[in-house]
Amino acid sequence: MAYQYETVKLDKGMYSEAGRSFTKVLEQCDPSEQYKGTPLEHLDAFQRQLKRFGIRVKGSESDVVAKFFATWESAVLFPEYVARAVRQGMEETDILPQITAAETRVSGMDYRSIASTPGDEAKQLKRVEEGAVIPETRVKAQENLVRLHKRGRMLVASYEAIQFQRLDLFSVTLRQIGAYINRMHAADAIDVLMNGDGNDNAAQVFTVGSGPISGTAGTLSYDALVDFWSQFAPYALNTLVVGDAMADILKLKEMQDGTAGLTFQGTGKLVTPMGATLVRSSAVPAGTILGLDKNYALELVRASDVLVEYDKLIDRQLERAAITSISGFAKIFQDATKVLKLGG
Repeated sequence: MAYQYETVKLDKGMYSEAGRSFTKVLEQCDPSEQYKGTPLEHLDAFQRQLKRFGIRVKGSESDVVAKFFATWESAVLFPEYVARAVRQGMEETDILPQITAAETRVSGMDYRSIASTPGDEAKQLKRVEEGAVIPETRVKAQENLVRLHKRGRMLVASYEAIQFQRLDLFSVTLRQIGAYINRMHAADAIDVLMNGDGNDNAAQVFTVGSGPISGTAGTLSYDALVDFWSQFAPYALNTLVVGDAMADILKLKEMQDGTAGLTFQGTGKLVTPMGATLVRSSAVPAGTILGLDKNYALELVRASDVLVEYDKLIDRQLERAAITSISGFAKIFQDATKVLKLGG
């Protein structure tokens, strides 16, 4: 039985179609829907092209990098292979889904978010009498644009140096690049949560030992965490992002009771303060705990996924091939994020 994927004509122009990725262009040429009920239904259009040219990218029997360059058409697949391996590395270390409430895709470098900044009176649940004015929630465009940042790494390697390397091993290097790029995006997100997005919406800062947070400056206590938790109404403290303060939290005696131990030994999950999700990131400053209501705090703005310099990769000019991703972040509700500093 002949399949359509075996006759698709590949060329580098498939990477340059505005608003569509290489995979989407390939799917239009070779729709996955037509493979339902066949042995190929578990493959997407790119994976079917790998099968077409007999390229194995995983396992101990994976092919060498040079297999992509056996023909001109198979070489066209190499940039997508690189991009997918980098995306896999980004996803393996991705904390952004744990701290973002919404994701917006944009086609340019300019984006203006919206905001609602209710006062204390607007936050109250008041009874509306007959004929009375219904309380308002005003939504407006932010004054300043969201800053998008290009983050990436330069892939520097001669074709001669890698052509005989197994793709399974080469993928490890690409995944590490993806992990690095994603850590940079996470650092951008944490910076916006703490310092705002340029629209005068930095997070409120509390210090242990200084009202309303009880305790002694420089020392974290469970009482201080409870006081911090109580500052979030009407939002919920459901996520804690920490760096070196992770050790201070885990050393609290309330985190070391018998139930906590059994839960960790049985499921591998830590019992966390007030049920909040603990997220670790080296981007959080020392002695600082970032608390947020994940459902209302941050918007992720993506201008691109993983971009590779496909011309260079296809033409084996790997000496300086850039791998980049463009994203930015916008605060949604300012009071949904607060900062606790240990002080001292």
